[in-house]
Amino acid sequence: MTGQASAIATGQQVGKYKLVRLLGKGTSGAVYSALDTFSGKEVALKIVDPEIFQDPEFGLERRAQFLSEASLAGMLIHPHVVSILDAVVQSDTGHIAMEMITGGDLSQHIEPGTLLPVPEVIEIAFNCCSALEYTSRVGIIHCDIKPANIMIAEGTDVRITDFGSAILQKSKVVRTAAMGSPHYMAPEHIAGEELTFQSDMYSLGVVIYQLLTGRLPFAPDHLDDLVRKILAEDPAPPSRVRPGLSPAFDPVVLRALNKEPAQRYQSWAEFALELSELSQRTLAPELISDSEKLDALNRVETLAPLSEMELWEIAKVGRWSRVKAHDVILRENDAGLHFFFLAAGSAKVMRRKRLLNVIHQGEFFGEMAYIMGGNQRRQASVVATKALLLAEFSPQAMARISLGAQLQLTRALARNLVERLSLANTRLAG
Repeated sequence: MTGQASAIATGQQVGKYKLVRLLGKGTSGAVYSALDTFSGKEVALKIVDPEIFQDPEFGLERRAQFLSEASLAGMLIHPHVVSILDAVVQSDTGHIAMEMITGGDLSQHIEPGTLLPVPEVIEIAFNCCSALEYTSRVGIIHCDIKPANIMIAEGTDVRITDFGSAILQKSKVVRTAAMGSPHYMAPEHIAGEELTFQSDMYSLGVVIYQLLTGRLPFAPDHLDDLVRKILAEDPAPPSRVRPGLSPAFDPVVLRALNKEPAQRYQSWAEFALELSELSQRTLAPELISDSEKLDALNRVETLAPLSEMELWEIAKVGRWSRVKAHDVILRENDAGLHFFFLAAGSAKVMRRKRLLNVIHQGEFFGEMAYIMGGNQRRQASVVATKALLLAEFSPQAMARISLGAQLQLTRALARNLVERLSLANTRLAG
């Protein structure tokens, strides 16, 4: 079946959802902004055109794709994976309710005149690695990573969507190389061989290449030539395609695009680390990357029980900054309820010009005022001894994160406070 699917008039009811406006149409259905009449929440509702399931050539395959995606409702919980809230599949049609993402998708940034700043591309890639590490860990290979399936929530905050082509490894579902989008398919996908997380890694490599250069690695005139190039030719290094792009990107992107899965990165974490290092080299010194924030929080032992999603929550509600050596962060007797996380560097705690303590990387401070609440006065000053990476958290920011993350972070603050008081008692006893 070709052409675009017919749309349903807005204002109609589909299950418990009232259609508000049409967001887009494709060959298999339409996506609407819809109101959940039970909860009052706005969602994105994907509705399959009834003719799709009835199509004699592709109907069964399309239905299998839709069922695959619908089966993930409520299963995937990650800050960079679109949340599938609800799904209904009937004999001739079906619909899937997803969280509403309003920023469009990455396909609006793949032409030479619409490219994103390079540091933003690397941040987006890092976030995609985080999402795909999570999906592979729960037994899912996406099989159709492409710009149109990466939605933009805000800035570099993206969501991977459309799991219709996914392989559910634990259920031994087998898909053919017909699934997915040819330009983004890994060589083993084209050849009909076994797919692994490194197949998604290849596809993400194509997306990164395109976001950096405004070109696909291979763009031949016909499908047979595309298949030949993917299987047998190496793409030009990105820096050769885009003048002015640092050659430092070449080995990272080209490794993800290696013909042999075993020669690609051995884990998503390894790929993410390379991207993180690239990010820190390409960002302006005063800017702080998402990857740098997450790396700092991941090193805190007391936060180890938190999921990656909860760490992302904490990273995003903090007010992050770089502080120069000798700058005063807190002043004795000033009022304040905020607490701080020292992500990098060190600081000294002073009271009446007397040194009380030294705060090291990975520690919290200012937690006593936060825990006690009310109109608290700072008991000491905190001064940077060297350049710092600092995160500041307000009670209002803490209220915006999940209860599980709040609890574990409060435990970390309490442990930090107990250790500091214990050390002070030991010094007094000596």
